[in-house]
Amino acid sequence: MADFPEEPIYEQLARVAKALASPVRLRLLDVLDQRERTVEELAQAAGVALKNTSAQLQQLRAAHLVTSRKDGPRVYYRLADERVSRFLGELEGFAHDRLADLRDAVRDRLGALEGVTADELADRLSDPGTLVLDVRPAADYAAGHVPGAVSVPMAELRERLAGLPRDAAIVAYCGGPYCVVSPEAVRVLRAHGYDARPLDGGFLGWRRAEKPLER
Repeated sequence: MADFPEEPIYEQLARVAKALASPVRLRLLDVLDQRERTVEELAQAAGVALKNTSAQLQQLRAAHLVTSRKDGPRVYYRLADERVSRFLGELEGFAHDRLADLRDAVRDRLGALEGVTADELADRLSDPGTLVLDVRPAADYAAGHVPGAVSVPMAELRERLAGLPRDAAIVAYCGGPYCVVSPEAVRVLRAHGYDARPLDGGFLGWRRAEKPLER
């Protein structure tokens, strides 16, 4: 069969689809969407071997989904631009609507906790009875967080419970829509008598909804 004239167009479109057709690369993109990182930091945060992380980054760079900058001997990677973040959010939302297996996998991973939407939290930020906890590592918090959120990394949560107000409605969040840390934090808080719920979509859901950020 003769090639159609438009075939090169679809070949180029397929470059992006091919770059995204890997669970590891999708995971790396979600982690980079939170903040820029060195290869070593990215590998640790994503739970991917260092050599594999480097190889996958090259494929993402070839599709212009990530870029990098040098700072002395270190090379930092980040998403190429904000459109990549929005595209990832649309992809994850589309897949969630279409694939029952994905919904089941998310429920198995995160549990069935009822969350707070980004719109709901935005309306409650000025409410003194609402306490927002950022349970990510301190470096992630410093790079950007929900306005007014208090940094309580998950590793410190139990020892800092006594300092949290008992009468507050607590909203906890971690990195992204599939992060298990904030659901774990909510369970710990509830086990100690606190009123707590997770933020749907985590920090990425908040940012992708174009809500305000604080640094």
